[in-house]
Amino acid sequence: MSEHMNEDEVARELAEELRRLRIEDVLIQTLITISSIGYRRLGLTEDTRDERDLQQAKLAIDTMAALTPVLESVVPEELVRDFNQSVASLQLAYAQAAGERADGES
Repeated sequence: MSEHMNEDEVARELAEELRRLRIEDVLIQTLITISSIGYRRLGLTEDTRDERDLQQAKLAIDTMAALTPVLESVVPEELVRDFNQSVASLQLAYAQAAGERADGES
């Protein structure tokens, strides 16, 4: 195969990939990404402290809570349970981070 694909070949490959892609796969990957970013934005570790943005963390929590029920009829029950657990863990960590911020402002 040629190193340089022309635009038509790239368009055909992209179209084929989109044909195979399922919405639930995109949602699963999106929720995993949102969860990871949400934890980072909580800034609970030395590595992530400078990334703390509780507004972004709250948006991650709210988004996951809204999207997880959409998956209930199309993915295994265990996966939905894992996402719900992730939401609960993020909520607890958010409360901890918000408490740390409040203590620091006193």
